[in-house]
Amino acid sequence: MTKIAIIEDDSAIHQMYRMKFESEGFDVQLAADGRTGVALVKTFRPDLILLDLQMPEVDGLTALRQIRGEEWGKHIPVIILTNLGAEESPKELQSLGISGYIVKADLTPRQVVARVKEVLGS
Repeated sequence: MTKIAIIEDDSAIHQMYRMKFESEGFDVQLAADGRTGVALVKTFRPDLILLDLQMPEVDGLTALRQIRGEEWGKHIPVIILTNLGAEESPKELQSLGISGYIVKADLTPRQVVARVKEVLGS
């Protein structure tokens, strides 16, 4: 079963995505901030991470730096899932090897699942 980690502080949003991904047959784990997200990824070892940028505790960019700084986290595909437009996002994201950038308001959960499947090649 394909494993997805959703690191998102808005509980309504992460529950909505959890339900959609689980209905599509994915194993989903959630984290509500970057610090918890890094710990989750370390133990859960997902096949892909959906990562919000604006979160309490540790923001998404900092969490991504920490994940990429570990051997186990260098090659996990990460899709940024945020309300920040691409022009507002940190330029460093590209150098950290993201696999996609999605503005939440632009796509339905079904379209996000399709994008994830595309990145995973499934």
